[in-house]
Amino acid sequence: MAKGKLLLGLDIGSSSAKICQLKDGRNGYELETVDCEGFPVDAIVDGSILNRSDVIGALKKLLNRNKIRQKQCAIAISGFSVIVKRLSLPNQTEEELANNIRWEVEQHIPYNYDEVVYDTVILGRNLNQSTMDILLVASKRDVVNDYISVAKEAGLIVKVVDVASFALQNMVETVYGDVAIAENSCTGIINVGASVTSMTMMVGGITTFTRDMTIGGNHITEEIQKRLSISRDEAEAFKTGDVSQNNALIPREVEDIIVQVSETIANEIKRSLMFFYETSGQEHVDQLILCGGVIKNKTTLRVIESTLGEHIMVANPFSKMKFNTNTYTSDDLDKLALESAVSVGLALRRSIE
Repeated sequence: MAKGKLLLGLDIGSSSAKICQLKDGRNGYELETVDCEGFPVDAIVDGSILNRSDVIGALKKLLNRNKIRQKQCAIAISGFSVIVKRLSLPNQTEEELANNIRWEVEQHIPYNYDEVVYDTVILGRNLNQSTMDILLVASKRDVVNDYISVAKEAGLIVKVVDVASFALQNMVETVYGDVAIAENSCTGIINVGASVTSMTMMVGGITTFTRDMTIGGNHITEEIQKRLSISRDEAEAFKTGDVSQNNALIPREVEDIIVQVSETIANEIKRSLMFFYETSGQEHVDQLILCGGVIKNKTTLRVIESTLGEHIMVANPFSKMKFNTNTYTSDDLDKLALESAVSVGLALRRSIE
């Protein structure tokens, strides 16, 4: 059976939108388009779209600037609007599971059944014990509909709604599959975003643990803004070091603030990692793959590496992809790599039509 067409990957994050477009090449995937566009502050808060016009405007800018003709896309949701549960159930057929799943949803999801959309994946069966493991994923229906709606108003057709952590897993399996899906291999994916830091743990290529932590790069910006009594834009420029246009000097205190908040982020990750060890029986991680725009800050990366003390790898989803050198340079892609990880994972999805 022929493979479906690759979809446009659209990652609508809390501070920016990222797109990625791939094509099938002779020796793997080739990059056609990658780009991002920021949102005004508080356009999206805790996964909820509060300023639709700003988000839609940013999406249209992305599509127009890159002359995107492809309309079919894959999007992702994340944060506390998404609930992922691994359940052990009596062994049953897929048809029986479909008939019985409502009871499981009502037991394990803290929303009314009619308020959620959900899906299940059978992870494996233990025939000796007559049990099966499934992954139950659910989200509030109105959140999903909001993301589909803004994509539609920007001129796109949503064919797939994924979970950001699963999109990251898709990217990792494609780019680092030789280590990520090896039998008994334990791989962690840490995505440090603007407002949420997410963790996904895989054992033998199967997701066994996910957690979202409500801390990210915005906390660094806010702390700089508060301590120095400056505007948010100035604080963001100090955080990223992008002050060349204003000929401003970065105050000495900024580095200390970045270290302090980065330590908080790193300790949250470490606590989640320790919880994973305690509940899974795993004693070590073979590799932790870091991504997310916040990791571009060298201080934050250094603090996380020193705090976790694990085998850490910084993600580059474009490392094995060909690209048009008339459109991008390697430096261009390096600058976009960390924040594009989710959109690359989404761009690997295909239309089933």
